[in-house]
Amino acid sequence: MGTEWLRDVVRRNRNSEAVGVFSVCSAHESVLESAMRQALGSESRLLIESTSNQVNQFGGYTGMHPQDFREYVHSIARRVGLQADRVLLGGDHLGPYPWRKEKNAAAMEKACVLVRDCVLAGYGKIHLDASMACADDPERLSDAVVAERAARMCKAAEQASAETQNTELVYVIGTEVPVPGGEQLENAGPVVTKVDDMRQTLDVTHRAFIAHGLEAAWDRVIGLVVQPGVEFGDATVFDYERAKARDLASALPSNPDLVYEAHSTDYQTNAGLRALVENHFAILKVGPWLTFAYREALFTLSAIEKELIHGVTLSRVREALEDAMLRNPEHWQSYYGGSDEQKKFARMFSLSDRCRYYWPDPSVHREVDRLFHNLSHEIPLSLVSQYLPDQYDAVREGRIAPRATELMDGHVADVLRKYQQACEPT
Repeated sequence: MGTEWLRDVVRRNRNSEAVGVFSVCSAHESVLESAMRQALGSESRLLIESTSNQVNQFGGYTGMHPQDFREYVHSIARRVGLQADRVLLGGDHLGPYPWRKEKNAAAMEKACVLVRDCVLAGYGKIHLDASMACADDPERLSDAVVAERAARMCKAAEQASAETQNTELVYVIGTEVPVPGGEQLENAGPVVTKVDDMRQTLDVTHRAFIAHGLEAAWDRVIGLVVQPGVEFGDATVFDYERAKARDLASALPSNPDLVYEAHSTDYQTNAGLRALVENHFAILKVGPWLTFAYREALFTLSAIEKELIHGVTLSRVREALEDAMLRNPEHWQSYYGGSDEQKKFARMFSLSDRCRYYWPDPSVHREVDRLFHNLSHEIPLSLVSQYLPDQYDAVREGRIAPRATELMDGHVADVLRKYQQACEPT
């Protein structure tokens, strides 16, 4: 899919039209299906992004290479009935993060291969993120070093683009974001990016691009990642406040023609999402909120199953998820603190949703399949009203059937609609 539509959104937003685009940062099959159904129903385009630790040349935690991810996304699109040319793939946090424990030369070599592979696989939007220190780096990298490494990755992308004749490749720069996988904070809210720091990032990155002969690529930089003051922790959401971000929102440069990209916008209010778009934070990333909604739906369907199903083995989705997380604590152990009971609660209910890494586990997948098998018939309206009241009206109005798969899909779609509405022109 070409990126001209995305550049058009950027231009319209810069011309004070309150339009934006949201990016689905997830590899979860049901989440992607829901996003594609919404795009199909609204006749809109869809941006889907994978992170460097999720999908890379070594498989990442999903086991997929960039080409695999492309085929995976397109196979879901075919099943849903969404044309492939309405789906744009992007790479989020592409850089040395997965290899940061190696020396910077080796890590950056792998990062450039990853960027190249993404472009060859048909990714059209590339976020260049070289902000993390490697094994032989100082604890904090200078802006100049980060920019130099971003330019090296951009050069690898441009070379791959020339091979594939992908002349519409666009870039996002900037690193004022949590590391891939989420941030840990509960008490102190995030600090809004200072205008001087934003300008410094643009200046040093521009100079690095020019030094590498990347003038044409610089003209295709459409986004700058900044911190608008939004974030979430295990149990806390820091909402967008216009007043705190007023200076940043009004300081966009005239050249290049770019907007801000806002990460960690999950769990923001409808009004907050809309305000972000109106203030030129026109590219909104969402990920954990979608799998959080999926988990909510499954736990709720499990409660319905206990009320409705008798004489057969009930599913044990929550128990299987807990067992999988305890067997392999890699994806949550360094994120959840407190007592054993607090950790147990966080594993299931934290807003950071670290349990999203465990849905592919075979034992968990088996129990999810059992749940949907047990609930393969229509669910009584009374139980829909009791356990999924937000879906009750949709059932009564005939927009969805009272079946487990559609109720789950509808619950995830409720989150997606918030982003759709925030990004649409009024």
